[in-house]
Amino acid sequence: MSAQPADDGPQRPDLRVMTARRVAIVLFNLGGPDTQEAVRPFLFNLFNDRAIIGAPQPLRFLIAQLISRSREKTAKANYALMGGASPILPETQKQVDALEAAIRKRVSNVTFKCFPAMRYWRPFTKDVAHAVQSWGATDAILLPLYPQYSSTTTGSSLAAWRKASALPAATICCYPQGQNFAAAHAAAIQDAWRAGGSPDRPRVLFSAHGLPQSVIDRGDPYQWQVERSVAAVRKLLPAEWDARICYQSRVGPMKWIGPSTEEEIRTAAQDKVGVIVAPIAFVSEHIETLVELDIEYGDLAKELGLPYYLRAEALGDAPRFIDALADLVERAMAEPGKLQSETGGRLCGGHFRLCPQGER
Repeated sequence: MSAQPADDGPQRPDLRVMTARRVAIVLFNLGGPDTQEAVRPFLFNLFNDRAIIGAPQPLRFLIAQLISRSREKTAKANYALMGGASPILPETQKQVDALEAAIRKRVSNVTFKCFPAMRYWRPFTKDVAHAVQSWGATDAILLPLYPQYSSTTTGSSLAAWRKASALPAATICCYPQGQNFAAAHAAAIQDAWRAGGSPDRPRVLFSAHGLPQSVIDRGDPYQWQVERSVAAVRKLLPAEWDARICYQSRVGPMKWIGPSTEEEIRTAAQDKVGVIVAPIAFVSEHIETLVELDIEYGDLAKELGLPYYLRAEALGDAPRFIDALADLVERAMAEPGKLQSETGGRLCGGHFRLCPQGER
């Protein structure tokens, strides 16, 4: 078989020894309501996940019912700002199409099909597992669209897949600091900087979705991996630019990792500097970027009088990001059934007890 070498990125394995296969590439994402009527059941599914709320049943069911009802009105208003529904599935479909095309160019004698699988709304993971089986896949490659591993995101999606499918599968658990991934983020940040008039010495706020501190304390590597992502991107930006990590989307009264994105925006106002906000843990535009970052924090920045507030786009189907995904898929094809990070082996230190590489 033939495989086209990329200009950069990790060394690819020799795939010539592989036999013809039908490989399903399953891209996992959070999902989002596709109508206003879907908002409440989407919220219920989210908070009824044991990876999100660890309470036993039936208590978790009751908590999820309470939260989904109490947040329904506000959530509907936020989705209305985006036309009444989440754009995450169409955004993921663009990535699916781009990745499928990229892999077909690289590998000639394996039949591929990419499937989007959403955790909390359609297409549900269990339904995608049935679709993969009906398509006649010989094996699968599981590729989360969460670059940094967390038990609450990637871990939950992989558990749902394993419950629904016994198909042999190679699993990519994380890819927080690969060359193409970092380059795609750096390009998006510099594009935002140029579009904003190329301000002098900007402050870049790398904003990631937050997690309760208790999750990190249990050994979840997410925060450490976010820091690795930022370090990789920072190397590709001008040395004189300031860069800070912050976390958004906090809910509930418990302690969350910080500082928060709001706190960093307020600090920027005190320092009288403008900011470029980069969604370092989000690869698709959705409610956390289009509403929380663009509208809520954008309004706050205006209210506080920041010199400017710019936002780098999520990676979407940017060619460098698709190349990063294709690099991962190509390596995974050569090692069916293996659990691997972007480096192949374990990326996290041994003290991260929730790292999936330590569960084998």
